[in-house]
Amino acid sequence: MFKLNATMGRRNALLLSLLPFVLVIFIYGFAAKQRHAANPKDKLIPSVSQLIDGLKRSAFEKDRKGDIRLWVDTWASGKRLIFSMVLIFLSLFVGLYMGLFPFWDHLMYKFVLFFDKIPALAVLPILFIVFGLGETSKIALIVMGVAPTIMLDMYLHVKAFPRELITKAQTLKASTNEVIYKIILPRVFPLVLNSIRLNFKAVVLFLIAGEALAATAGLGYRIFVVRRYIAMEIIIPYVIWISLLAFGVDFLLRFWIKKRYIWLNKA
Repeated sequence: MFKLNATMGRRNALLLSLLPFVLVIFIYGFAAKQRHAANPKDKLIPSVSQLIDGLKRSAFEKDRKGDIRLWVDTWASGKRLIFSMVLIFLSLFVGLYMGLFPFWDHLMYKFVLFFDKIPALAVLPILFIVFGLGETSKIALIVMGVAPTIMLDMYLHVKAFPRELITKAQTLKASTNEVIYKIILPRVFPLVLNSIRLNFKAVVLFLIAGEALAATAGLGYRIFVVRRYIAMEIIIPYVIWISLLAFGVDFLLRFWIKKRYIWLNKA
């Protein structure tokens, strides 16, 4: 267990990685059985059959409006995430130019550094007042909470880029755009992709916070609506679904980085 040079077969590694999930499911099932034995009407820890029923009602049965709630909520949250991620990706160029050009470094660095320390949730009431309760305020919350960190990460990677390679490219008559987009950006972009991947949890967190306070549809909205009725058989499947979506995005990004940027795995 504590051997530094231990090797493990693929099958054993897979079984070992599944072990914590199995333990959690077993502990949950045991706790649910104990609580329902003491109180058949217990709502805190629903049984497996209650979870399946809650998932069935959310994902396969239409509500009074004729909507299937889980898919309507997923689509509403997905649109907000897509718009937010597009803006976050565009913010990479701010960090790129800050790291490359002294003018933009002196103009923007301290401002972005200070802005990054402002708790985004503390600004949420201001966003609601300025932008209203619509989509703009929710997207602004996500971008304000994550984009400054991504900008600073890009800035640091660009600053750490070997300056001799830039000098060599300029000596060979490379233009400024060629230096930026053909030499520097292809080398630092996959590194920042990892930062975006690791910050995706924060993106989801700000999304849920915005939806919980002002929305008519969305995964976070639904969780806080059914919370009033202690509907844990709905809340738990929703939480698992959100986690699976986030894990799926993380997996796709890791897979793309691994296949697209082979040199990064050998660095």
